[in-house]
Amino acid sequence: MIFFDKLQSHTPTVSFEFFPPKTPEGWAKLYATIAETVRLNVDFVSVTYGAGGSTRENTVDLVASLQNNLAIHAMAHLTCIGHSQVDLSKILDKLAAKQVPAIMALRGDPPQGETAFKAHPYGFAHASDLIGFIKDGWPQFKIGCAAYPEGHPESFAAGEAKTPDRDILYLKLKQERGADFAVTQLFFDNAVYYAFVEKARAAGVTIPLLPGIMPLTSAKQIERFIALSGCSIPETLRQAARAANVEETGFQFALNQCRDLLAHGAPGLHLYTLNQSALSGRLLATLRAEKCV
Repeated sequence: MIFFDKLQSHTPTVSFEFFPPKTPEGWAKLYATIAETVRLNVDFVSVTYGAGGSTRENTVDLVASLQNNLAIHAMAHLTCIGHSQVDLSKILDKLAAKQVPAIMALRGDPPQGETAFKAHPYGFAHASDLIGFIKDGWPQFKIGCAAYPEGHPESFAAGEAKTPDRDILYLKLKQERGADFAVTQLFFDNAVYYAFVEKARAAGVTIPLLPGIMPLTSAKQIERFIALSGCSIPETLRQAARAANVEETGFQFALNQCRDLLAHGAPGLHLYTLNQSALSGRLLATLRAEKCV
């Protein structure tokens, strides 16, 4: 597996994340993005679920098509929510038959309109349990997991200080159950990532920790980022969001962020593309021209 071999050899990887669209127009845009992704020759792509597993079949079919028809190393997201162990086994069997090489194993978010996670009575309540299930039954898969440099939003009680300490314990458990690498929640302050990596290594986490990066494209994204992930927003990025050309200033911020991460030994970059290749492709092209990757 080329992308995992690169991770193991400490050669930086670049990966894109997509999601299955809900409209014909969305699919048309995604197909154009995929065509550009093939040209860019990224190391791998991942495909998400909708909340509550709502796009499960589309995720499986899209990942299989990317892997087998376009020869793009592809990773399928798989969540606990809404699935029994039987359901999960069927999905994993299908992905194995399609020779998909990697699974991103996640707990999953509640369906739209719900706020609390509810485990399937015959499924799993934690990503670590899903990881162990995959490792035991389908050892051919490489398994990715999530990491939270600023802590998962559900890790803190009201009024409690935000630290990633509890999440690092869960990350180590995921590693022990069989996770091969982790991809972080998006962040905009590299110091947060560096502190997280240092703490994780001190706690015994040895797997690669790929930083998740999302270029800012509009001012309204700022509040959405905070609401969804609780991530901190540096003042320089807030100023960028007020600029006349938000997309250009967002690109420059992301480019500097990526340069710094790679210069400090990050194992690669996982770019949250929002199904658009323009900014992510431009980032990759610039970093390659500068021989950062």
